[in-house]
Order: sequence, then C-alpha cells, then structure tokens
Amino acid sequence: MEEQNQAQQRLAQFQLLKGKVITQSPSPYMNWLQPTLISAERGELHCSYVIRKEMTNPYGILHGGITAGIIDDLIGATVYILGLSGKYTTVNNNIDYFAPASEGDLITAKTAIVKQGRTIINLQCEIFLPSKNRLIAKGCSNMLNIG
Repeated sequence: MEEQNQAQQRLAQFQLLKGKVITQSPSPYMNWLQPTLISAERGELHCSYVIRKEMTNPYGILHGGITAGIIDDLIGATVYILGLSGKYTTVNNNIDYFAPASEGDLITAKTAIVKQGRTIINLQCEIFLPSKNRLIAKGCSNMLNIG
C-alpha cells in the first residue's frame, strides 16, 4: 500500500510539470538536460529537449554520450515514478544510433517498460527528431534493484 501511495505521489508530481521545463528534478543531470514534459503515465515518460551547443560534438551534432545520457536519465525517472521501495541502478544500456540531430533541433524521448520483475526491470527509450519524422536512437536498459 505504501508503494502504491508513493507511486501515485511521484506520478502526480511529474504530471504537474506537463508542458513545463523540468528544473527541479531529484536528478541534477535531468535539470541540466532541461527536458519539457509532454506526458507522464505509470511506466511511461515522454519529454522533449532542445539541443544546446554544449550537447553537441565538434561537428555540431548531438553527442552520442548526451543521447545515451538522455536515455539513461529518462529510463531512471520512469522507474522512479513507479514508487518502488528499492533503489534501482542501470546495469546495462544498449543503444542503436540511426540519424543525427543538430544544435537548435527539438528532439523527443519516450520510455516504456518492456518487462518488470522483482529484481530487474527492462525498459526501452526511443528518441525522435519530429521535424524530419525520424527515429534517431533507440536504447534498452536493465535496471537492477539494489535494495
């Protein structure tokens, strides 16, 4: 019952941010990324990000490490809003990169739970470049309950 209440509270807190830039997350990295929440449901988050200069590589395109960071951070936040009593950490992050995005582009990222077990939760995240209707990256992660 306590997990259910915590899940409802965390989800409700996120839902209040719909349409707003997230700057007060428990994750300092999320605050740096400055996502705008599109939607939040149990086991699903959808955010947009504007690619800033400090997010790019020397070619002016979105750095692969930032892409990986967006995937990892949003997947972590998806697990966080489940309100589970344990703490979870990433044990792997498999990412396929398909297309570039450039400084100034708006990208979106959407997570989904693939399978939720007691010890490991498997999730995926897809990142899109809506202006070109293009999938630019897809990641899958396992999150481990560490207590």
